[in-house]
Amino acid sequence: MGVISIQNYASNDPIDALVAAHQPGHGLTRAFYSDPAIYERDMERLFRRHWHCLAHESVIPNPGDFELFRIENEAIILSRGMDGSVHAMLNVCRHRGAEVCTKPKGNAKFFVCPYHAWTYSNDGSLRAARLMPKDFDRSAHGLKKLHVRVASGLVFITFAENPLDFDPIEQSLRTSCGQYGWGEAKVAYRQTYAVDANWKLAVENYVECYHCGPAHPEYSQTHALEQPPEMIEKLNQAMEGRTCALGVEIGSGNHWQTSINGQEAIHTFRYALYDGVSTGSEDGKPVAPLMGRFTDYDGGVTSIHLGGTSFFVCYPDHGMIYRFIPKTVDTCEMELIWLVRGDAEEGRDYDLEKLTWLWKVTTEEDKKIIEHTARGVASRFFEPGPIAPMEYNELRYIGWYLDEISRP
Repeated sequence: MGVISIQNYASNDPIDALVAAHQPGHGLTRAFYSDPAIYERDMERLFRRHWHCLAHESVIPNPGDFELFRIENEAIILSRGMDGSVHAMLNVCRHRGAEVCTKPKGNAKFFVCPYHAWTYSNDGSLRAARLMPKDFDRSAHGLKKLHVRVASGLVFITFAENPLDFDPIEQSLRTSCGQYGWGEAKVAYRQTYAVDANWKLAVENYVECYHCGPAHPEYSQTHALEQPPEMIEKLNQAMEGRTCALGVEIGSGNHWQTSINGQEAIHTFRYALYDGVSTGSEDGKPVAPLMGRFTDYDGGVTSIHLGGTSFFVCYPDHGMIYRFIPKTVDTCEMELIWLVRGDAEEGRDYDLEKLTWLWKVTTEEDKKIIEHTARGVASRFFEPGPIAPMEYNELRYIGWYLDEISRP
């Protein structure tokens, strides 16, 4: 895989100077994890530019359903309009700025601001503004809306006024998650992990498996990513043969790119489980009904990295959504979402404890490792070392990140 080159932009800005001083092939220096100014630039130039997976649309199945989400200091109302359309709106009254949605989730045709009773439809349009003059234009004062797209059941939002092109992303998801039936899936379980670390430390940990052997013995018993390249190639070839025999065609491809040309970054790749392992579980045995086009297990996994904060893992019988959510310069959250077939019933078709066991164990281990790293990186004596060959995805991610925050 190629490494994205960091663009050089003339500037006397101290953050740009840190980017220019970055040592190729090495990790980021301490300031990138601790400097509030860099964190704010992360928000401005990365989080407010890219697409982010907010949820699976099954969390708002019915007209009027809504749920409140938070990314950094922004609160977003995700709602399903009475016509079935999906909307994403900022939870900020257009009068004096009070929060109009005061419940975490529910069903409502209207949101009434508790301050002055301005009333909004669940599509964000302003329906009533009491005691305002006759010439007041309600149509110009609806809740501010975010661009929203739904692809293979996944809801994406962006804060950008002019969004990055989403159509290629939709196509990539259709040929990957779509083959696993994610569009017809439902959420079986969700869990959020609070992490005392800068959000980049959490993402960097996720994108590399150099740590899998030492930190995740349970995961490493079923997933073969640490084997020598020739062994991995042999396992992958056998996996692809089984997938083809099932008549399933899963798209893959490395389209990890900077946004300079208006494109979003996405990388879809496949890898094998060990022989005899069906899925990501404690013992490698199935944990839920088969999904999508799968009529049997192919012994493989499809993984998707998208836009820097959204990551997906597809097994034939369940799916995983990983969301990385910044909170402050030194805190973040990781939300895990387990998907199963839409008609599957807990207790009959799957055991929730068995379904969630592997990724709960793995994420609890990740939380500890990330927080250990955050405390170590806080040392004034910390110097980033060279990136190992197995950390090629992290090397690519660092280059991509530095380029994104370098461009206005």
